[in-house]
Amino acid sequence: MTTSTTHRRTASSRSPKTPLKSPLAMPSAVPSLAGISAAEGLGAALTDVVLTDRGATISEFEDYLRTTNNRAGRPYEEKTIENYAGPCRNLDTWMTANGICGDFTVLDAPTLNRYFRQYYLDHGQGGTHTLQRNLIQLFNFLEHQRDFASPYGGDGLNRYAAPKGRPKTLSGDFVDQLLEVTGGGRARDFETARDHAMIRILRSEGIRRAELLGMVMSTLPADVIKNPVFRLVPLKGARAVGEGRLVVLAPASARALAIYLRARRAHALADSDWVWLGTRARGRFGNTGIRKMLIRRAEQAGYAGITPHQFRHTFSDAWLKSGGSEGDLMRLNGWKSRQMVDRYADDVANQRALEAKRRRGDMV
Repeated sequence: MTTSTTHRRTASSRSPKTPLKSPLAMPSAVPSLAGISAAEGLGAALTDVVLTDRGATISEFEDYLRTTNNRAGRPYEEKTIENYAGPCRNLDTWMTANGICGDFTVLDAPTLNRYFRQYYLDHGQGGTHTLQRNLIQLFNFLEHQRDFASPYGGDGLNRYAAPKGRPKTLSGDFVDQLLEVTGGGRARDFETARDHAMIRILRSEGIRRAELLGMVMSTLPADVIKNPVFRLVPLKGARAVGEGRLVVLAPASARALAIYLRARRAHALADSDWVWLGTRARGRFGNTGIRKMLIRRAEQAGYAGITPHQFRHTFSDAWLKSGGSEGDLMRLNGWKSRQMVDRYADDVANQRALEAKRRRGDMV
């Protein structure tokens, strides 16, 4: 299918005069070598690169993370290293803009408080909490490797707590319509069958986007309807596949996956171990593909775009509202701490209290 055909299909699926509804439920550094001749060589191209003290520290910090293990005794993943190094570069930029010279060891709690305040004004409470939590790794490194007294160790640093509030969930009507525009379980073509199966699994199993996209054929049973149990591939590549948690598919999810797998057999790359494939001869279906698919399918149903993670919120909220235990939810979602389950549990407890008050009616 050509790009123009895809554009026409997407455009024709909705009227520009019809406003899109909300799908949410109502609350209950490498230099370029261009121009460098072969005679000059790579060494000549890099001679102009000046590594500042802070840049050298960030490079050393990244190398330190690659040669050590985390508290669980596992190597740091590259994505985790980037999550820790990114805030360091942001802090470096802020220090440069504010005329602060020297390495990160010149920073004290009052200066960091100024930085966090500025970041808060630009990125809000949640973003600042994440930045502050990730940046502590740099100061732990400086403390352990250079005997630097970390500003995180005293009482002078202003802490930005994780934001509280009800996670955004999807309305039941929206999810039902999303399933209907993807064939309603009666899809015959590859793309529709794939989209329907992915949405079914996101809705009913509560797995993460990366876990869904990381599914492989070698972990699936031969008959997903009779034996709807498989093991997820762990998100951390350093972990053994056997450490992934088990998923039991709901009957509708198992049927949808079986229909997709049948359509998948005719795909040009059917021998690939990745479960989810792109249309025609395209390979693994990835992050960009699922994001665009959900936006397109939501618009076909008359709603604004959504994200895969909102299905996880919706699953968790529905589990607790239906009486499911918090401990079971933690295991099903692969949570190691109660931080997330408490957000859902608090909201459900508030709704139960309000409902109990409503049932009581007049009390005088």
